[in-house]
Amino acid sequence: MATRREIFLQLVAVASECYPEVEARQIAEMILLAKGNITRNDLLIEPSKELEITDLESVFDELRSWRPVQYIVGKAEFADMELTVREGVLIPRPETEELVGWALERAASMTNPQVVDICTGSGCIAWTLALEMPGAEVTAVDISEEALAVASSQDFAEEMARTGAIAPRFIKADVLAGPIEGLGQFDIIVSNPPYVMDSEKALMRTNVLDHEPHLALFVPDNDPLLFYRAVAGWADSLLAPGGLGLVEINEALGKETASVYDAGYTSVEVLRDLSDRHRFVKFTRKFI
Repeated sequence: MATRREIFLQLVAVASECYPEVEARQIAEMILLAKGNITRNDLLIEPSKELEITDLESVFDELRSWRPVQYIVGKAEFADMELTVREGVLIPRPETEELVGWALERAASMTNPQVVDICTGSGCIAWTLALEMPGAEVTAVDISEEALAVASSQDFAEEMARTGAIAPRFIKADVLAGPIEGLGQFDIIVSNPPYVMDSEKALMRTNVLDHEPHLALFVPDNDPLLFYRAVAGWADSLLAPGGLGLVEINEALGKETASVYDAGYTSVEVLRDLSDRHRFVKFTRKFI
């Protein structure tokens, strides 16, 4: 039987066949902690303690096939939360945490806000907003039954019991078909829709292109803003006067995306992420 450190170094060696060394070490640690059911402190304090991971060889095969580490361990970190993820569901990105931050900043002045998350995927946005704003009522929409199954099964029962937060309600709907009648009005609309153009596939890494759901990623080159027009349609019908809209965008299409919200909205602004890339568009519904 190998020690914790020996298994860690084996994982680093295999991950390094696909990833840069720093990333390979991060991936190796994520797998070791999850599969070995140990903590980072366990590894640091007792690296020579023996450990058995029964499916280690299959993990090596998964790494060599570029399977994302989040799918290997079945979870992803997002906004200090641990989310369940699997194939068929987009892995949450750090940039999307910034989108949540903008929404929370605005919601700080609201009492029990009504929120809708369009193209919810894993439910990372919906769950974060619900848990960070006890009393908020969050509705989350997606067309993918697989994504909705994952999103609705996220387990935050302990947090909800402690804070009184309300679980999001998850609804299957084709966002492109227009807003659902009878949902009421919302104070905040958020969305991280598909926005990577087909022509940008060549720039994608193998772990993303070969494993993550294309339905949640790509849009045609000849109509890259179709989801943003759809979000505008939902906002036209469902966003309350003075309500906030926030969408994550393709960094190459900031001005073009903002222009979708020129009519009927005010304070339309392209926001930069922490890497100084155009990453979000913010808009406010005009008062009638």
